[in-house]
Amino acid sequence: MTSVNSDQTILLTGAGGWIGSGLAKALLASAPRRLILLDYSERNLHQLVMELAAIPNAAPHVAILGDLTDRALLAEIFEKDRPQIIYHAAAFKHVPLMERNPLAAVRNNAIGTARLARAAVEHEAMKLIMISTDKAVNPRSVMGASKRVAELALERWRGVGCEMKALRLGNVLASPGSVVPLFLEQILHGGPVTVTDPETSRYFLSLNEAVELVLAVRELDDSNCIFVPDLGDPIKILELARQLIQRAGRKPEIDIPIVFTGLRPGDKMTEDLISPTEALEATADGRLLRVSGPAIAPAEFDAAIAQLAVDVGAHDVASLLKTLSHLVPEYVPSETVLSQLNRARAAGA
Repeated sequence: MTSVNSDQTILLTGAGGWIGSGLAKALLASAPRRLILLDYSERNLHQLVMELAAIPNAAPHVAILGDLTDRALLAEIFEKDRPQIIYHAAAFKHVPLMERNPLAAVRNNAIGTARLARAAVEHEAMKLIMISTDKAVNPRSVMGASKRVAELALERWRGVGCEMKALRLGNVLASPGSVVPLFLEQILHGGPVTVTDPETSRYFLSLNEAVELVLAVRELDDSNCIFVPDLGDPIKILELARQLIQRAGRKPEIDIPIVFTGLRPGDKMTEDLISPTEALEATADGRLLRVSGPAIAPAEFDAAIAQLAVDVGAHDVASLLKTLSHLVPEYVPSETVLSQLNRARAAGA
């Protein structure tokens, strides 16, 4: 396990989430001076606190129930505790749900990250490491577009002082809402197992692998970069379903039927780790590759984030999509998002 110096105070956002809780346990094991656990979900944070209480001789830690977009709260945390290292795992991630709630996705993922990055720079933190997603590449979902803006928020502060690093991950196996728990539940009840499309594929990794990679990114000398892991070839969801059925001692499409449901709103047939405008370079860690690509002018980014905040406050989906498309030109809104826009326009006519 990659070590963390014991003289450092660490802030972990999204601490109660699937990756966040895994990171919390790994960070406590490395004996930091203090670990600050920030999460917006009372249920998740309470569960994490109970789990950490069972760890003997755990390093000092405090749980804060709060909103990442709350600038006053962020200022209070940074001024009081002076975290040197920030692990940013907080994000709304469920694609279909975010398609129906685009304002919430942008507020939390994009605006929240922009405010966290600014606070880290203003309070002279050493490093900020964010967990991003392959869905930020050529996004077809508002979740993916909001995470791409989050990446740009880190790029905006390139070379200013605090090292900004983002790690794009694929699907984490067994995480809530992922296909594996869903398939296992469907198999337990005799099926059918629901697959969106026979050609759909995704990148997968385990929670332990995800945590190790996040900690490894922190140790790289490279600063202000986006990184992707070498995850090999993507796995077809249909093949994954068949393997899980066979491991349960059943025969696919005989004992357990497989039904194709079609892509969900915001889904893509395949995910990519880099876009056509980006390139990959080797790093000192053979598991990780550095992504290089076009940047955005700080003033332009700041103006766009300010506009997004106005759009969210006004519940203006039309302006929100316009601003998102300016920041992420490759973003293609789904029919679900566009239908919300059309309904809003019809209501205002």
